[in-house]
Amino acid sequence: MSTHTSQYQKKDLPPVVGQVGFGLLGVGLLLALVSFFVDPLRTKFISIMLFMFLAGIGVTSLFMVAIEYLAGAVWSTPLRRIFEMFSSLILFLPIFALPVVFSMQDLYEWTHKTDEILARKAAYLNQPFFMVRLAVIIGLWIVFYKLFTGNSLKQDTTQDQSLTAKNVKLSALFIPVMGLSITALSIDFLMSLEPHWFSTIFGVNFFIGSLTAALAVITIAVVLLNENGYLHPGTVRDHYYSLGFGMIAATVFWMYTAFSQGMLIWYANIPEETPWYLHRWDGDWKVITLAQILVHFIIPFFLLVQRKNKRNPNRMLFASVWILFAHLFDLYWVVMPAYRPQGPIIGWNELGFVLLAAGVIITVFHQQTKRKNLVAVGDPKLQRGLEFRL
Repeated sequence: MSTHTSQYQKKDLPPVVGQVGFGLLGVGLLLALVSFFVDPLRTKFISIMLFMFLAGIGVTSLFMVAIEYLAGAVWSTPLRRIFEMFSSLILFLPIFALPVVFSMQDLYEWTHKTDEILARKAAYLNQPFFMVRLAVIIGLWIVFYKLFTGNSLKQDTTQDQSLTAKNVKLSALFIPVMGLSITALSIDFLMSLEPHWFSTIFGVNFFIGSLTAALAVITIAVVLLNENGYLHPGTVRDHYYSLGFGMIAATVFWMYTAFSQGMLIWYANIPEETPWYLHRWDGDWKVITLAQILVHFIIPFFLLVQRKNKRNPNRMLFASVWILFAHLFDLYWVVMPAYRPQGPIIGWNELGFVLLAAGVIITVFHQQTKRKNLVAVGDPKLQRGLEFRL
């Protein structure tokens, strides 16, 4: 048995983790059900946010797995099993897609109205093709998840290096599939809420926002697990730094894509493109639009720009929680103007779905830890990953 394998001892997480997860899940589900009966249309729009939040975190966590294999990275190998566990959210996406699928007539104008512009888009924007795309996208993600994690888990016991080679080849196939599919999903569920509008940067912006959120969730788990002795003892704060560097890089790239999209549409001033931004510049939505710069860029940037902050567990936890809030804030800004153009409304309805999302993530992760090692002990790169220093 290798040294790094013998040093890692799997320990069950304390019961309180599962209790917190189930508690948040129960309270969130209760509030969501009450919200549906009190304000059904508002709840349906919030359900889009919930689905896209979980879908984005799930598939970009799997993206992190693929990038490690494809790039031959070693710093993330001691943490990769955490990536894999959060990518298991993909398995539950069909459940969270159902409220949106059954409410399409209420949510999407293109399902029941038409004009000259919508008629030109009808070959793509129609319900049967929407359902086919959704099934294919989630189906492909599940297949890749099963293949990646199956090989990784098998390697824990066999230490067969050929399984790494197989996952490298899978990664080369998954990356373009993921890029196309996450773009299509963001167009279908988010951009088509206002179907006369279009942006070729929209899918990239959603992807990088989701990747930032996934890195934040991963960072929270890694810091809490490692500081309490559940990861390999060789995991050090240099690994925190790398996660922090990933978050700040993604934050800057998110700002770049958001600015590029807004600036190009403002400069071109095309009638089909400008109304989407004008809706978010009217009334109180203007405050939310301006706050995006502060919430999603300036604050996380300065939280993470200093080297010492990226090595400090408490500061990393705070920055990660803030980034998750910023991603939800962004999804709210994208989705809710279609529901309430006159101005934002935030209350217990939205809070219920935030609690539900947190409960789902914690519960799914906790269940994964019961059956799997928290460290990929059979990976041939693990020792180099543990020796990684900046």
